[in-house]
Amino acid sequence: MMRIPAIAAFGALAVVALVAFTLALGVGSVSIGPGAVLQALLGDGDPTPRTIVQGLRLPRALAAFATGGSLALAGALLQVLLRNPLADPYVMGVSGGAAVGALLTMLIGAGAWLTPIGAFGGGFLSTVMVFGFARGAGAWSPTRLLLTGVIVASGWGAVVALLLSLAPETQLRGMLFWLIGDLSSPPAPWLSLAVLVLGLIVAWPFARDLNALARGETAAAALGVSRRLPWLLFALAALLTAVAVTTAGAIGFVGLIVPHAVRMVLGNDQRIVLPASALAGGALLLIADTLARQLLAPAQLPVGVITALIGVPLFLLLLKRDR
Repeated sequence: MMRIPAIAAFGALAVVALVAFTLALGVGSVSIGPGAVLQALLGDGDPTPRTIVQGLRLPRALAAFATGGSLALAGALLQVLLRNPLADPYVMGVSGGAAVGALLTMLIGAGAWLTPIGAFGGGFLSTVMVFGFARGAGAWSPTRLLLTGVIVASGWGAVVALLLSLAPETQLRGMLFWLIGDLSSPPAPWLSLAVLVLGLIVAWPFARDLNALARGETAAAALGVSRRLPWLLFALAALLTAVAVTTAGAIGFVGLIVPHAVRMVLGNDQRIVLPASALAGGALLLIADTLARQLLAPAQLPVGVITALIGVPLFLLLLKRDR
């Protein structure tokens, strides 16, 4: 497949992300034009559009971009570290643990502000469990970590099913909505965006080492790559995933398909793949969230439904073209 120059690709992704932001801020029950959106962001213009943009749509758009970017960046890291094209941010069981933590807070009737705390706590606990079980009495390895993550994720899935079966009907809809992915009331979107930026700042300097790791541990060791580096980046991917799940619930396919698409278009140089995946993942989830708000307006669909409807045919198309 013909490769696109990196500068042109980043320019195109930036334009797509900007258009997606403009649509996310302007489209809704009250349509706001691009000029009025800009005025509202600058604190000028009519008070009603300013309140809608700054108080309702901007936090949701920032949360969508940060969540999509974090999942895509985590997916790009894990696919290289595990050397498995099917690895995605949920392979380490972080999503399942976060789901159990959030559902438990909902089930006991805790305040809405405790749900993100429960989700993050569950995701952190799952990460500790996966690394602890994968280490065991022997050495870590990508295969062992991958298998442990799959098993732990399956166990969390059983706990989720148990909690849903015990939940009263008055809470069941909200719990299911969160499980599929919900951006209606994201907690601390600026913090989520800061974590994405920090993750990119931490990961990008190791892009050359990731290029070596993609060739195998023996080649990486011969090129002087530290044995501790993969575990630092595993922890970073787990943090990105935990924050994404805490912000928007369990949203699938973004971390799987975006890195694949970026590699097919731009090649496998991680210095380009990592930032491009973050930008493309953020733009994709912004577009998906806008569709989720508008397709059945005034009702809203879970954004995870839209990402699945986009992700399944897109991934099959990528497989066909890559073949």
